[in-house]
Amino acid sequence: MLRVDQTGTILIKNGTVVNDDRYFKSDVLVENGIIKEISKNIEPKEGIKVVDATDKLLLPGGIDTHTHFQLPFMGTVSVDDFDIGTQAAVAGGTTFIIDFVIPTRGQSLLEAYDQWKKWADEKVNCDYSLHVAITWWSEQVSREMEILVKERGVNSFKCFMAYKNSFMVTDQEMYHIFKRCKELGAIAQVHAENGDMVFEGQKKMLEMGITGPEGHELSRPEALEAEATNRAIVIADSVCTPVYIVHVQSIGAADVICKHRKEGVRVYGEPIAAGLGVDGSHMWNHDWRHAAAFVMGPPIRPDPRTKGVLMDYLARGDLDCVGTDNCTFCADQKAMGKDDFTKIPNGVNGVEDRMSIVWENGVNTGKLTWCQFVRATSSEAARIFNIYPRKGRIDVGCDGDIVIWDPNQSKTISKDTHHHAVDFNIFEGIKVTGIAVTTIVAGNIVWSDNKLSCVKGSGRFVPRPPFGPVFDGIEQRDKVRNELLRKVDRKPYEDDNTKNSSK
Repeated sequence: MLRVDQTGTILIKNGTVVNDDRYFKSDVLVENGIIKEISKNIEPKEGIKVVDATDKLLLPGGIDTHTHFQLPFMGTVSVDDFDIGTQAAVAGGTTFIIDFVIPTRGQSLLEAYDQWKKWADEKVNCDYSLHVAITWWSEQVSREMEILVKERGVNSFKCFMAYKNSFMVTDQEMYHIFKRCKELGAIAQVHAENGDMVFEGQKKMLEMGITGPEGHELSRPEALEAEATNRAIVIADSVCTPVYIVHVQSIGAADVICKHRKEGVRVYGEPIAAGLGVDGSHMWNHDWRHAAAFVMGPPIRPDPRTKGVLMDYLARGDLDCVGTDNCTFCADQKAMGKDDFTKIPNGVNGVEDRMSIVWENGVNTGKLTWCQFVRATSSEAARIFNIYPRKGRIDVGCDGDIVIWDPNQSKTISKDTHHHAVDFNIFEGIKVTGIAVTTIVAGNIVWSDNKLSCVKGSGRFVPRPPFGPVFDGIEQRDKVRNELLRKVDRKPYEDDNTKNSSK
């Protein structure tokens, strides 16, 4: 579909601008894709498209820190590719995504990066960037990490502590990966689950005859997520480098992050829409297809308190920014594991409904203010990944990625109306009040009146420089710690025979 307007120029009148630090009524003028002016009563020039935002909020375009579009995984490929996935994103108010390059074990990081970037460049409907997973360790990997940081615009690398015999790295490998991240000024990211114990738990469930989707959660209980989260933070702190825990799914893991933050450790936590919007009791549903649709790793927890507690942590700032881990598989793909839950492709939707879910369960419950909502859905992600204020803020000189948000308009989420390629929606039937009525990418309207008007491949790759704000103070902290590591000067050891012979 073609954009209605490809000039990148638009005037938004009578809205309330909301950033993470303040909100105020103003008009906003975007020219050539960049915010040119923010003031009251801007007079429109002839030929400029004008949009009235009376009684609506103007939010920075949402940033989804965690997507997996067209991911080859568990013998199949996720059905939301970079075209469909970014269409769903902008329909929900998200204008920037960070996807993951995941090399196979032994594969060149550069080769995998080039493949992912080609897939994305041909299809994206909004701007994007790429994290890179480290699934093995060697001198080659170390060299390629440097190239990715210095020449390819990557400033974040992910370690898997789960998926034994596939993506999982050892603690020793993770230690060396973290050290290299610190040297390069890149953020260390972690999928935190105890992979060895998950592996044993899976065997136990199958031996007990538990083959259905409930076996997925039973084999990877909350304690294994909390333990791995603690271990990852301790290893990162021993290196003295920032660490970012992806998809925090349990109260236990959130508690661990909060504890270490109180002790001054530089750790960041990412809850996701699934964990904030539903609970994992669905995996016990008697309809196998329904139950399997909720399988992801780490699991959505069945404890009904979890989504509320995670939102509380987000409101207090102990968790930072909301992603989705959007990785969608249709029922027939999930059915690869109809007789063995370990073969169900892990993944759920979320990129389209993320912002409305956070608004419904955060702002509408009184837990989040408008400004905190912006922090959680865009600005904090932009800071952590060092693209702020280009992204994550409405200000002069920032990219013209703006969402016109109606806090009073409602919709009921459904697979029948969503823009994903997947045939299921984990938020099916949930009514949300607060939705994106218009999404603007680089000054162009791509979503309005419940219609998409995107250009496939029009999004740009945004390089992210190293040594962002998360590294502030790290050098001094390291220096102080090293000063405490002192050698004790002693006389050489002498045993009793040596002492006697010297007399």
